[in-house]
Amino acid sequence: MFLLGGLFTVQANENPKGKAECIWKNTAYEYFCDTCGCGGNGGSMGFGTGLNNNFVGLRYIGQKYRSRDGIFDNSPWINENFNTVQAWGKLPVGKRVLVNALLPYHSHNRTFADNTEQTINGIGDATVLAYYNVLRQTPDSVISIKPEHALQIGGGVKMPTGSFDAANIEGSVNPSFQLGTGSWDYILAANYGITHRNWGLSALLNYTIKTENSKSYLFGNQWNVALNTYKTYYLSPSISLSPQIGLGGEIFEENKEFSLTVPDTGGEVYFARFGVEANYNSYALGISSMLPIAQNLNEGKVEVKNRVSLYLNINI
Repeated sequence: MFLLGGLFTVQANENPKGKAECIWKNTAYEYFCDTCGCGGNGGSMGFGTGLNNNFVGLRYIGQKYRSRDGIFDNSPWINENFNTVQAWGKLPVGKRVLVNALLPYHSHNRTFADNTEQTINGIGDATVLAYYNVLRQTPDSVISIKPEHALQIGGGVKMPTGSFDAANIEGSVNPSFQLGTGSWDYILAANYGITHRNWGLSALLNYTIKTENSKSYLFGNQWNVALNTYKTYYLSPSISLSPQIGLGGEIFEENKEFSLTVPDTGGEVYFARFGVEANYNSYALGISSMLPIAQNLNEGKVEVKNRVSLYLNINI
């Protein structure tokens, strides 16, 4: 993956004096996005733009899916669009603890075979996560000579601030057309990063434990994994550009209703990710695209078409 540098022709300057290198760009945090509606069918945990950066920001996430409008293999396909704007941030609590939070607003729509449409809008499920810095970046000079490692381990909770409509799980094989899961869900997370000079590599592993909501519906637990690499080009003392490339995966257990397994739920999807982040002083602007390279969701009755993300963060 470190062949990435050959893909870009901009000359990479060394880190300007006085500007600290970050272990993580948004590559480590791109994958949590409350995806496929309420988060019941995707997205992995992550927040923020850098290990040493505290920030607040906004992120837009657009996703396109198609799913069967019914339980049969020949049921017609319907197109589904999921649009989310997230307010997110990261703040330190003491020397080794970081608290991350996000609150999404969703606007989703889908078009049925008879050209009728359904739209839902509203606040999604809020998430709060705390990380403990097991290993921290310790640069030995303005420009890192040796590889620098960082490891964060944490956990958190997703709160049912978004509404769950039981009517949206009837007939459709995509029960995640929701604003929220309606349940308290719990997250275990680990992030690892390494940098050497202008290169960076990040990896994450998350597991979400979901609980039954008040409508006796239980979204399946999920695993999320990601591996990303980037190279930072310093165009001036205040401007840098970081092309990024990576892989991600999402694995879902089957859903349950009234303690019975819901047919045609669960599965996995794997993505290739391409993006770029531009930094100007305390501002970070990024854009990325995630394209599926292999998938089997809901026994093939749900398909991811693509995901795009655009964010603007302010380091504080």
